Amino acid sequence: MDNNMIYILFICIMVPMLLMFPLLTGRSRLLVGFMMIGIFACLFAAGVNGFIRSHVDFDMYYITTNLTPVTEEIIKGLPILYYAFLFDSEKDKLIPLAFAVGVGFAVLENMIILTQNIATVSIFWAVIRGFASGLMHGICTSFVGYGISFIRTRQKLFVCGTFALLTLAITYHSIFNTLVQSEEYKYWGFVLPISTYIPLIAFFVVKARKARAMKDRK
Repeated sequence: MDNNMIYILFICIMVPMLLMFPLLTGRSRLLVGFMMIGIFACLFAAGVNGFIRSHVDFDMYYITTNLTPVTEEIIKGLPILYYAFLFDSEKDKLIPLAFAVGVGFAVLENMIILTQNIATVSIFWAVIRGFASGLMHGICTSFVGYGISFIRTRQKLFVCGTFALLTLAITYHSIFNTLVQSEEYKYWGFVLPISTYIPLIAFFVVKARKARAMKDRK
C-alpha cells in the first residue's frame, strides 16, 4: 500500500464530516465529534504501531495479538478518560460517546485493510468485517466508558480501576484478533462481538423501559 494511502483515506472520510459538523447541535454534535476523534485515534495508532513494528523482531501474528491491542485500546480510551475526568462521568453520556470512538476507529481501520487486500475482498467480507470489527472496537471502548462512570468519583479506585478497565478491553481485543486469524476458530471470532453486543443492547433497552415505567408511575 502507498505510504500516503492512510492519509488519503483519513482526509476523504474526515473532510465531509468536518463540513457537516457546524450544522449539528447538542448530542448529535458530541457523538459525531467523538466519532471523528475515533478516526483520528486510528490514524495515530497506525503511526504508533508502525513505529513499534520497525523496532521489534516479531512476526505480524505476535504483534496483532500481543502489541496492537495494547496500543489501540489505550489510545481509544484516552478521549473517554479525558471527557469523564474534566466534563461529565454519567454513564448515559459516556457509553454512547465511547462507542462512537470505537466505531470511528473501525471505519478508518476497515478502509486501510480494504486497500491492503483489494484483490481478495468481497461483499461477504465487507459485511463480516463491518459487523465484527465495528462492534469489537465499539464494545471495547464501551467497557471503558461504562466502568469509568462508576469509578470516576472514587479516588481510591480511579487508578487501579482505570488499569483494570483498559486491561479488560485489551484482553477482549486480543482474543478477537487471535480468533479471527485462526483457521479453525476464525468464525468464532466473527461471532464474538455480536454475541456480546446483543445481550448488552437487550440489557440497556430493558433498563430504559423500566426507568420510563417508574417515571410514568410518578
